[in-house]
Amino acid sequence: MSAHLSLPRFARIGAGAVDEIGSVVDQLGLQRPVLVTDSYLVGTGAADRVMALLRSAGKDPALFDGTVPDPTTDSLADGLRIVAEHRADSVIGFGGGSPMDTAKALAVLSANGGEMRSYKAPHVYTGKALPIIAIPTTAGSGSEATQFTVISDSASDEKMLCPGLSFLPIAAIVDFELTMSMPPRLTADTGIDALTHAIEAYVSKKAQPFTDGLALAAIRTIGKHIGTAYADGEDRTAREAMMVASMQAGMAFSNSSVALVHGMSRPIGAHFHVAHGLSNAMLLPAITAFSVQGAESRYADCARAFGAASESAGDSVAAQFLVETLSTLCHDLKVPTPLEYGIDRDAWDGLIPLMAEQALASGSPGNNPVAPTAEQIETLYSEVFSQR
Repeated sequence: MSAHLSLPRFARIGAGAVDEIGSVVDQLGLQRPVLVTDSYLVGTGAADRVMALLRSAGKDPALFDGTVPDPTTDSLADGLRIVAEHRADSVIGFGGGSPMDTAKALAVLSANGGEMRSYKAPHVYTGKALPIIAIPTTAGSGSEATQFTVISDSASDEKMLCPGLSFLPIAAIVDFELTMSMPPRLTADTGIDALTHAIEAYVSKKAQPFTDGLALAAIRTIGKHIGTAYADGEDRTAREAMMVASMQAGMAFSNSSVALVHGMSRPIGAHFHVAHGLSNAMLLPAITAFSVQGAESRYADCARAFGAASESAGDSVAAQFLVETLSTLCHDLKVPTPLEYGIDRDAWDGLIPLMAEQALASGSPGNNPVAPTAEQIETLYSEVFSQR
């Protein structure tokens, strides 16, 4: 059976790459982009810098800075209005995963209409959309290289995974210098997010040789550099390595899919407003421990790549070392449990059946080495609430 691969048409990668945004837009034959970003990047002056670069290249950009963390269907309304009023021919997602997810949603909805819920999995959308350019400012989501967006339904709080080639950026600008100001908490959460992408891409039932190479390369790089990036945000070598690994992991999971961690993570984000990378980090050790029996040799490969086990270690030993190392990593990077984060136990327990239902409905748990039942997911939610 052939592998089906989808990647951005091209990318500019490296220090100062953002300065080339004008030539990228020009190369694509575009003139009227909308820059989709958030108030933070407007406040730092970073958004103004990109707007100025576009204008100096002879382009006519507009700005939408209303992106919110974990974007919702309601949060898209003003962006859709700006895209329409500007008669935009493209969108540029500038920021972390939320601005890029927002840009992808605007690209599809503005060109095709409809409600966002009609694009959620298992539906796969490959119809018309505005061209998307992605400029990440965090090293974690890998959204610049993926054919997915995640938008929460404002009416139901469901965090909807929306897949399809139309959500894939046509070009990516990956400049690690944009991540130099990331604080330690964001560095940790986005770094573990990238690690989760890589591990799940490698152990997914949809894994294949092309994605295997990308996933293992990302795991190897993250294992070497995540601690340094967390401890010293000015370390350019670590920042550059984490940025490249994030994109590699994004390309890997975009073409092989994520699994149970992501399936369980999205409802946590939707109902308790926990950032996506952090909710992944809360779950990763426990879900790995649950899943390892289904793909012991694959998890062992991940352990060796990360540096958790020697090349000579047997699969069973190496896989167990991975579970232990992930727990240590989350401890060292001060990842809170849901309890430590401040989530009320009664509220958590009351939503467990719904979160389990939503996790299964996303389809991601079906890619897991051990395909869980709803009851098993409910048990896992109960266990991770206060378990470090």
